[in-house]
Amino acid sequence: MGVNSVTRKTLAATTKSAALPTGYAGIHGGIVELLDAARQAAARSVNALMTASYWEIGRRIVQAQQKGRRRAGYGEQLMERLSTDLTARFGRGFGVNNLENMRRFFLSYPQPEISQTLSGKLDLSKLAQIFTLPWSAYIRLLLVKDDHARQFYEAEALRGGWSVRQLDRQIGSQFYERTALSKDKAAMLAKGAVPKIEDTVTPSDAIKDPIASCAAWSSST
Repeated sequence: MGVNSVTRKTLAATTKSAALPTGYAGIHGGIVELLDAARQAAARSVNALMTASYWEIGRRIVQAQQKGRRRAGYGEQLMERLSTDLTARFGRGFGVNNLENMRRFFLSYPQPEISQTLSGKLDLSKLAQIFTLPWSAYIRLLLVKDDHARQFYEAEALRGGWSVRQLDRQIGSQFYERTALSKDKAAMLAKGAVPKIEDTVTPSDAIKDPIASCAAWSSST
């Protein structure tokens, strides 16, 4: 069999396999959309559970520090030892700065309803229903010093379904202050709810390790 004959057969096979079945584009597009939605839903669920875990870690750190506050340097020793042991067991994401973020997270959200929800045995799934934003969003919110501004951004992020990028942009543009000074607050809120191209989050971004996001925010401050 000649080379030309083999080449023709190879091209014919390639052309045949490349021919798309009728309606393929619609089927393929629908499956891609389904899988993207599933990945995003899974990411939201995982992130909520991890955020709940970080709140609980923060609570336990604060509780331990309060018990040992009479001993000089106890708080620093506790954080450093926890960081070393947790990193050895679970890998990256448990540096002292990240543990401090978890401690601050608890102190910033010591909501009475959380204590009531957690009466008795700890149920992370119930706690996860309280913290519905991704962990990286709460890390960004912790950088907002004014309590009223932080509550405003959290409420707007929940109401408008903001991505973390959109939340960061709005905080950076002082959206809270600009809205407070505006004569037409409703129009400002409506305008602020509209995402920009740079706010878009891909499915792969949505499933990134939330601890890595925590590290990124910490290093930027």
